[in-house]
Amino acid sequence: MSTWANLGLQDSASPLMEQLIFFHDHALLILVMITVLVGYLMFMLFFNSYINRFLLHGQLIEMIWTILPAIILLFIALPSLRLLYLLDEINEPSVTLKSIGHQWYWSYEYSDFNNIEFDSYMIPTNELATDGFRLLDVDNRVVLPMNSQIRILVTAADVIHSWTIPALGVKVDGTPGRLNQTNFFINRPGLFYGQCSEICGANHSFMPIVIESVPVNYFIKWISNNMNS
Repeated sequence: MSTWANLGLQDSASPLMEQLIFFHDHALLILVMITVLVGYLMFMLFFNSYINRFLLHGQLIEMIWTILPAIILLFIALPSLRLLYLLDEINEPSVTLKSIGHQWYWSYEYSDFNNIEFDSYMIPTNELATDGFRLLDVDNRVVLPMNSQIRILVTAADVIHSWTIPALGVKVDGTPGRLNQTNFFINRPGLFYGQCSEICGANHSFMPIVIESVPVNYFIKWISNNMNS
């Protein structure tokens, strides 16, 4: 999760987020190169005499400043398209999680396991433990296995919501009457925090998401305990 003075992206917890960070760095490097070149040319204009008695036309330079931006755009577009298709790929999920957005909390269903269902509310500040995070911790965390393909189905019961976990590179809109899906792969254990990123009403800021990533054997125990209770 983000901490104070964290100006960069969060540490990735999935291969997709790693690829998103690589693309961000790649695009940023191209932007820096363009900015330096244009800044240098603008700076040199201050020392230009504006007189060239042999300048009649500039076909070569016009070809260069037409073709070069097109090549630079290709260097951005091709990795971007590759990443776009990677994000949409669904790879035989091990677990399916359904998330339903409400005003203003989330409901979850593990439909693979005898339909385990629960609601997840933000913990109010006056009930928060000393080691809890204000406006981010919830009473019921989403427990998911690490090193497994997870499919998430997202919808909403009232208005448009958006299920977003930055560390996993996941952002799916929940639209009433529609079921959106995506997949992710958590490659390390831990707690991953997110929030609704679609303005959905007065308490939009107060419906956080917490994913608890655990080894597969712990996940199976958690499922067994919830099915027996």
